[in-house]
Amino acid sequence: MTDILVLFLNQINFVKNQQDVIMTKLHAEYLDLEEELMGLGLEKYLNSASDNLVNSEKIPKEVLEVDCPYPELQDSLIQAFHSLSERYQSRLQSLQEQLQRTDRFCGWPPDDHQHFQYTLSKYSHDIPNHRALCMDMLLRLFPEKSRQDLMEHERVWDLQCFAQAQLRVVTQQWQRDQEELLVRALVTLQEAKHAHQEELELHRGRQHQQDICLHLREKLQRWRAQQEEVAKLEAAIAARQQQEEEARFKREQEKEAAVRSKQKDKVRQFHSKQQKRREVLEQRDQERLANLRSVMEEQARRDKQRVQFRADMLQQQRMEKEAKELERQREEQERQNRLEVLRNQVMVVAEADLQRMMGDTEAWRSRHLNVKEFEPQRPLYSINTYTDIQIVSDPRVRVEQALREAGLHHSQYAKEVLSVIKPTKPPRPDTKSILKF
Repeated sequence: MTDILVLFLNQINFVKNQQDVIMTKLHAEYLDLEEELMGLGLEKYLNSASDNLVNSEKIPKEVLEVDCPYPELQDSLIQAFHSLSERYQSRLQSLQEQLQRTDRFCGWPPDDHQHFQYTLSKYSHDIPNHRALCMDMLLRLFPEKSRQDLMEHERVWDLQCFAQAQLRVVTQQWQRDQEELLVRALVTLQEAKHAHQEELELHRGRQHQQDICLHLREKLQRWRAQQEEVAKLEAAIAARQQQEEEARFKREQEKEAAVRSKQKDKVRQFHSKQQKRREVLEQRDQERLANLRSVMEEQARRDKQRVQFRADMLQQQRMEKEAKELERQREEQERQNRLEVLRNQVMVVAEADLQRMMGDTEAWRSRHLNVKEFEPQRPLYSINTYTDIQIVSDPRVRVEQALREAGLHHSQYAKEVLSVIKPTKPPRPDTKSILKF
């Protein structure tokens, strides 16, 4: 049963590892594709913006090359195209300047900015408390960045996205207005041609032509005023949206600041409670330390008295021993003096005789009267062993000597050779060794 569980656990761990590897690989591919798409989108956006700026002053050929019977009307149409191009060119230029204030990664490294975008995309607005969760995750991913840096980067990124969206919208509006203006200009030119044809056909006078031109000019001016009003309204709507976005971001910042303020108050209260608790514990420890010190001082005083008492007793015992020793030495000296007096009384007085002192005594001479002057030394017992000739005649000794001279007497070859050589005379059965090596 244990082996089966271990096998299942190993399989589960193997599947988890494979899943982690696959998720890591997919995430890396996702980041590469996202970077490539961002690069392609930026290139397309830059190309389209540059084309817009280049083509902003071009007038359609349908307006320039048309055979208009009224030059003033044609000039008015050209001026309308110029004013439309100038108005949108100024708006595109302001948006491009706003985008060029920072790079595409908002001043961060590309990898960090992509991680930042990926983290923001995971926490959508439909998730409860998405701002706090997203900020906590960003603080974990970028520990070297502060909360203010992350919020500032998010604000710059939102402004950049908003500017890009506005740039696309303005470009689309410019194309739409230019197409509408071209259609209206062609219609106006067609009407002018029809009017001129009618005028030629009816042979109307110059005043009628001026009235028609005035009517068409007023119509064009009304349309231009309408277009300008539409552009102003769209700009006002865009500005209002930007203000609302900034206001929403500001409200979120204030909300987060209020939450952080509450958390700081809670932390401050917690620290104050901890400080009071530490002060109580410290006061209790101080009181306990004072009690222990008083007890230890009392014990030290008692120990000091006890030690002093012991020292006095030892000093008294030492003095008594010294007095006894002095008494013993005095008695010993008196005894030695008495013995010296006795030795002097019984001392034998004799003259010095060197020859007698160095000569033989009577006892020594009586012991050596019958001993011969010289007796050779004989061995204590007889020796029964092999002679050197018998030892050298043994082939084992000669082989061992030859191996020793060759430096092979410790080798395995010498052991094998010496083990197979037999002695010249077999040993007696009673002398055979029973030990086995």
